[in-house]
Amino acid sequence: MDLSRFNGVHTALITPFTKKDNVDTDALKQLIDYQIQNGISGLVPCGTTGESPTLSHDEHDRVIQLTVEYTNNRVPVIAGTGSNATSEAIRLSKHAQIVGADAVLLVNPYYNKPTQKGLYLHFKAIADSVDIPCIVYNIQGRTGVNVETETLVALANDCENIVAVKEASGNIIQMEDVIKRSPDDFLVLSGDDNMCLDLIERGGNGVISVAANLFPKQMSEMVNLALSNRIQEAREIEKELSQFFRACFLETNPIPIKTALAKYGYCNESFRLPLCTMASEENREQLFNVLKELEQNPSYNYCWARR
Repeated sequence: MDLSRFNGVHTALITPFTKKDNVDTDALKQLIDYQIQNGISGLVPCGTTGESPTLSHDEHDRVIQLTVEYTNNRVPVIAGTGSNATSEAIRLSKHAQIVGADAVLLVNPYYNKPTQKGLYLHFKAIADSVDIPCIVYNIQGRTGVNVETETLVALANDCENIVAVKEASGNIIQMEDVIKRSPDDFLVLSGDDNMCLDLIERGGNGVISVAANLFPKQMSEMVNLALSNRIQEAREIEKELSQFFRACFLETNPIPIKTALAKYGYCNESFRLPLCTMASEENREQLFNVLKELEQNPSYNYCWARR
């Protein structure tokens, strides 16, 4: 199994909506082209940034299928198919495999608060149901439970198609421990743009990125430099984007990134309740001030073309 295609930057795609609250397939296709034309390594539809909890099952299936078909093997597609119900995650994952996704991303079961044994059995059941690679998505802040390193290592050793983890625990010590204890070919991807380079310096393999929705070229350059051991050059790009990384979490993701994309014409500023437009005008102003500063940098001119 060639896992090198999962190195680099994979964009956690937003799901654009029309003003009538339907999935905006035209905007999604345009965003996919924008990502691929600017060097992104892969695409992740129907994750947290894609507002997956408020997509109907039919919409979820359709967004994944559309992304696979329109991407047309230009880059890998890692389909978000996790759920707090193991049976639902299995169904979503099987569908993703049938329509041609390259891998599935499996978020921790949320709300249930399973034990580590329950987590192991959950992820193993999903992995056993499909043949394509599975990536565990560990994000305690959204799900209320952490996949402990011992559990993750057991899954990596016992399930040959559990090949990676998206680590969004925010705990760099835990991430480093996973790298040290997991099999040599097991991949560790950052779930946080601002921790990506720190993780790569410790042996990580890349990032599943929110910021890449708007800045795919810079994110790709930054991570490729870091993976080539040109860390100081990578840090220069990180410095340029550091305020934007913070601005993306002024309010709940994906509210700020979608607001930024809407500002430049990539989508409507439309969300599914209980998510909504930015609650604080102060936060909106702060986000736009960060973007205004980046507009002064000629390297970012390609981003504003749709305005």
